[in-house]
Amino acid sequence: MKIVVAVHGTRGDVEPCAAVARELRDRGHDVRMAVPPNLIGFVASIGFTDAVPYGVDSQQQVESDAFQNYWQFHNPLTVARKAIDYYTAGWTDMNAALTDLAAEADLILTGTTYQEVAANVAERHQIPLAALHYFPNRPNSQLIPVPAPHWVAKSGFAVIEWGLWRVSKKAEDEQRRTLGLPQTKVRSAKRVVDSGTLEIQAYDELFYPGLTEEWNGSRPFTGAITLGLQTATDDEVTSWISAGKPPIYFGFGSMPVQSPADAVSMITEVCAELGERALISSGVWELDEIPQADHVKLVGAVNHAAVFPTCRAVVHHGGAGTTAAGARAGVPTLVLWVSADQPVWARQVKKLKIGTSQRFTRITKKSLTEALRTVLDPAVVARARDFAARLATPEQSVNAAADLIEKKAQEHKAPRLSH
Repeated sequence: MKIVVAVHGTRGDVEPCAAVARELRDRGHDVRMAVPPNLIGFVASIGFTDAVPYGVDSQQQVESDAFQNYWQFHNPLTVARKAIDYYTAGWTDMNAALTDLAAEADLILTGTTYQEVAANVAERHQIPLAALHYFPNRPNSQLIPVPAPHWVAKSGFAVIEWGLWRVSKKAEDEQRRTLGLPQTKVRSAKRVVDSGTLEIQAYDELFYPGLTEEWNGSRPFTGAITLGLQTATDDEVTSWISAGKPPIYFGFGSMPVQSPADAVSMITEVCAELGERALISSGVWELDEIPQADHVKLVGAVNHAAVFPTCRAVVHHGGAGTTAAGARAGVPTLVLWVSADQPVWARQVKKLKIGTSQRFTRITKKSLTEALRTVLDPAVVARARDFAARLATPEQSVNAAADLIEKKAQEHKAPRLSH
């Protein structure tokens, strides 16, 4: 079967789709990928050398004011304009790339964001759509917890979905005209669901107990999906860790901050006072000119699956993939969130008592010290270890997702073969 994987976002958004794409390719399917231009090299490194650019540079998006400082815009018109510009940039290019790529395809797989683009192309080609969801972004009573009937939470999500649809409506209307599809007055999220999209929950239900029953089993859970790639620093990091006390890991992925030097200085001071070593993964931070103390090691990317189990605790931005990696490692987590779905994961980590959380921009030397003392408490450490034992493994997760996608594509293909 021919399967097209079109996903936009940072590496944390693209990697789970890339892992599923690789598994499907290894099973003998013809798999093509479309990813942001800044991540073409990343998917090429796992064999998708013919991947095509999909939308705008995602790293530039997360560095924009619209992503990082949306709460600072007090004028509603400014908020609306920024949101429209941010969310619809590259829409036309994504549509053109995916329309060509999806010709003769049996299924399109996409991520959590820009599902409307993929849904309209799938409708045009009359093929099924599957999507990986990295947090519960359909109506549920867990993200809008109120002491009221379920319809209150459902209504709250409907308002959010309607707002997002209004932000993208002009771009989507133009896309549908280009594709020869009729205009619609139904919000995009409802159309995605009503079309029978396979919405794979690419995280473990243990983070949100009871969601399977609440959704009546309509949205299957697989557990978090990752490639588990080795990095050039693995041996160096392993050697440093083994030479002393297990460190605390600090890493913030694709999230830029105002002053990486100040962040490293604070981490260095706090860990010195606590008698801890610190392993700091630079991500997009420029750390080359920053001096290192003896108890601190600055590195580039690290293999989370290999490194996290050797650490005392993990401190990160709260991306879905990094949160899952920390939980699977059985070590406590401190989430210092920045934006997007990160506060959702920060809240769950705290709710499950396998760590704690705080907004990155509000962190101080005192609050970081207190937060680290909290996560290093023996009771928190024990809960994190017990929680890890019940999570799905990466192998189980990617295989489950591939099985679901194969089944969805085969169900659509079978009637056509019978003619």
